[in-house]
Amino acid sequence: MPLIDAQDIEISHGATRAVFGVSLSIEAGEIVTIVGPNGSGKSTLLRALIGAIPVSKGAIKRAPNLRVGYVPQKLHVDPTLPMTVRRFLNLPRRVGGQAVRSALARTGVQDLEKRQISKLSGGQLQRVLLARAILNDPQVLVLDEATQGLDQPGSADFYHLIEALRDEIGCAVLMVSHELHVVMSATDRVICLNGHICCEGTPAVVTATEAYRELFGTGTGGALALYRHDHDHAHSDGEACAHDHNHPHEHEAAE
Repeated sequence: MPLIDAQDIEISHGATRAVFGVSLSIEAGEIVTIVGPNGSGKSTLLRALIGAIPVSKGAIKRAPNLRVGYVPQKLHVDPTLPMTVRRFLNLPRRVGGQAVRSALARTGVQDLEKRQISKLSGGQLQRVLLARAILNDPQVLVLDEATQGLDQPGSADFYHLIEALRDEIGCAVLMVSHELHVVMSATDRVICLNGHICCEGTPAVVTATEAYRELFGTGTGGALALYRHDHDHAHSDGEACAHDHNHPHEHEAAE
């Protein structure tokens, strides 16, 4: 049974459809990355899959008592707020010193336990947030643009850590990313989203599809183009599914 299974879901912001006609499933142990242009509905879809926002149509089934660990894009910390990393990891409920030390060690920042949260670098903070996300031994680890603001080496190191944690914990990983050149090597399955799913499959299959090239171009070095297409083209390769819905693009709302 999939950990998360979505069937023909639609998500609206008021009268505007952000995501429509989306069906996908997340299996235990796989790393799935959602990519797409700005405003394509990536973060909206992510939040719906974990139950943070409702869907307008369709259905999402989750495994009973599904444990989810969540790493946000960024955490805004008041620099005047005195809070150590250890105290932060004990919110909203106390988990104990050994659990804190273990989580920090698994994410490579065990020496930061007594450091003030406001004094951490961007990379250190993301690893602390990741440590917090794995405290409950999640079945699904969810990351929403978790490396935003990190340089390329920092992003690459972070994704390698995600792979290692997947192997250690046995969890599925579901993430949104704009760093195509980095994330492709750490992904089992890629979902290209532009309101609906344009193509889906392994990185090698997806990057060879016309739908992917239309969205991201061929010479961007991984930077996302802001192309918005009027339709998608069908492809013969069975591992990549491009959908021609002929829907008007009503998903211009911000993610």
